Parts: sequence; C-alpha cells; structure tokens
Amino acid sequence: MNWQCRNKLLECTPHPLIMGILNVTPDSFSDGGRFTDNTAAISRAKQMLNEGADIIDIGGESTRPGADAVDTKEEIKRIAPVVEALAAETDAVISIDTTKSEVAHEAMRLGAHIINDVSALTNDAEMINIAGEFNAGVVLMHMSGTPRTMQDAPHYDNVDDEVCSYLSERTTAVITAGLAPETVAIDPGIGFGKTTKHNLLLLANLEKLIKLEYPVLVGLSRKRFLGIVTGMAVQDRLNGSLAGLACAVINGANIMRVHDVEASSSAAKVAAAIRCSETETQRWS
Repeated sequence: MNWQCRNKLLECTPHPLIMGILNVTPDSFSDGGRFTDNTAAISRAKQMLNEGADIIDIGGESTRPGADAVDTKEEIKRIAPVVEALAAETDAVISIDTTKSEVAHEAMRLGAHIINDVSALTNDAEMINIAGEFNAGVVLMHMSGTPRTMQDAPHYDNVDDEVCSYLSERTTAVITAGLAPETVAIDPGIGFGKTTKHNLLLLANLEKLIKLEYPVLVGLSRKRFLGIVTGMAVQDRLNGSLAGLACAVINGANIMRVHDVEASSSAAKVAAAIRCSETETQRWS
C-alpha cells in the first residue's frame, strides 16, 4: 500500500511508517513547552529523523482534551520557521497538524507534504481546496465533538462500526470533491472523544478500518487511556505505548504517530515481521 504526499510516494507496507510528533506548543499534554524555541524544535526533528522517523508531524495548536483554540496568526508564527528550516535542511517528509486552511497553505508553501486534520477536513471549508491544490497527503481523523468538548461523556452504540462508517463517508466525500484516492489516509482518533473501553475496542477491531483500503494511521503514544490501564503517569507510559503500537501494527496499522521514535521504530519492525511472517518466510528463514 502506497501513500502519495505531493512529490513523495510513501510505502506503507510491509513495514509501517513512523510519524514523529513535534509539538511547538506551550500546552500539549505530553511535551508542551519543550520545543517552543525554534532551534530546539528543529534539533528535535533532526534527532527523530536520525532515530528512524519517516515523517515529522508539526503541530502549533494543542488538541489535548479541554484545549483552547489558537489564533491563526499565532499558529502560523509557531510552525512556519520549523517547516521552512526542515524543508531547506533535510529531505524529511513534513506533516502539518492543523484544522485551519491558512495554516495548511503556509506550511505547504514552505515545503510540507501532508495535512493531518483532526476534523477530517470539516472544520474549514477551504481545507479541501488547499489539499487538492498541492496534491498533499491528507489524514482524515474521527473525533466526537471538539478538543474542548470531546471527553464530555462520549457515547457510541458500537464504536468501531460508527468510526468505520464515519471515515468511509469522509473518504467518499473528499474524493468526490476532487482529492486523489491515493493521497488519503484515515485515523480512528484514539483518545478523541472516546473512553478507555472505546479506545481498546477500536484497537482490537482495527481490521474493520483496514478493509476500507486506505493507509491507517494510529496515534496512541502516551495517551490517557494507557495511564488508566497501567496506572502510569504520562512521562512513564513508554512501555504501554509500545504494547499498544505492537498490537496496532499486528492488526494492520500502516502509520504510527509516536513521541518515542527509536523505541517505537524497533517495536514496529518486530510487530510487522510477526504480521508478515506467513508471506515473508523466505526472508526470515
């Protein structure tokens, strides 16, 4: 399975892609405030590339539960120097984590390749035009509500079926609107308007999304449900994150969005080897 992201054709199988998280925000749930300085952010991105990241996902607005919205100009101010430097100094595949078309356009102009939109291109009507103009890769994510409200008693009758149905509808909608099918990836939105039980069910039933035949991105790194399951604080959730990553990859995930790139890359390779063991017996003999 391939994913077209502007002039980059990314191979998502047999080994999953690793998307390294770079939050240039003061308030993200795990690393808020660590990389608000441009020099520190660029250095961190290069470190993740050296550790095996295939994609750097840059976010200038926190989407943690309860997060407040950020002004468009402020978001651009945060992300633009980092995108520009990485595009000029590296061959990195750059993703911009935003729901605003102006932010996405500026990131694309400076050399980004992917629009990672937690609203599945519904927050800003112009976003789909920006994606089409640049032939950008897009990530359509499921979210119940908004970051500010999404954890206010989320409810589903059947979470995996409802998430799958929503993402099927959104992929059809964006392709009908003109986006190339090969540019589209989907994300179940772990932690975005879901309880711990919802998150676990989505991961256990990931094959339903795989059947839609788009690259599937999963972001579970350090999230709150891991703390509920393990009792660990956010800074101590690496082991839980790796366990969740391995299960996601074995169940078919193509792209893993992570904070801890080196450990995640190794875990993903082993999980992918297990997943592909029957079809790649000669390689491992």
